[in-house]
Amino acid sequence: MKSVTERDVRTLFAHLENGHNEKFFRHVATDVNWTVMGTHPLAGTYHNRETFVRNTFGRLNRVLCDGVKLRVTNVIISGEIAAVELQALSTALNGAPFNNRYCWVCRFENEKIVEVRAYLDSALVQKLLDENEI
Repeated sequence: MKSVTERDVRTLFAHLENGHNEKFFRHVATDVNWTVMGTHPLAGTYHNRETFVRNTFGRLNRVLCDGVKLRVTNVIISGEIAAVELQALSTALNGAPFNNRYCWVCRFENEKIVEVRAYLDSALVQKLLDENEI
C-alpha cells in the first residue's frame, strides 16, 4: 500500500480551493466515517459520503455566495494519517465573511479518505446558519 504524501494531499485538497468539490469527493470512500466535531447543527458522525455532503456542504452551499471554498494552510503527515489545516474562503449571503478555520484529521486507505475527524469553530457555523438560512 502506498503511503500518503504531502504532495498527494495538497493536490487532492486543491480541488476544494478551486471550487471543484466533486473532484475532491471522488477520493473519499462512499462508506467514509466522517465526524464533524462541535455543538452546531452540522455536528455529528456521518457514515457515508452522500449523507455527509448533503448535510454539510449542501447546507453550507445554500448560505454562502459562492459555496464552500477552502484553502490548505498546513499539512502534517504520519503514515496513512494526514492532519490538514484549512481556511474558509467564503462569503455569507448577508455579505459577512465566513472566515472559519478547520483541522481535518484524515485516514487514507488505498489513496482514498476513509475516516475524518473535522474540528472547527462551532459558534461561527451557528452564527452563519442563524443569520442566513431562510
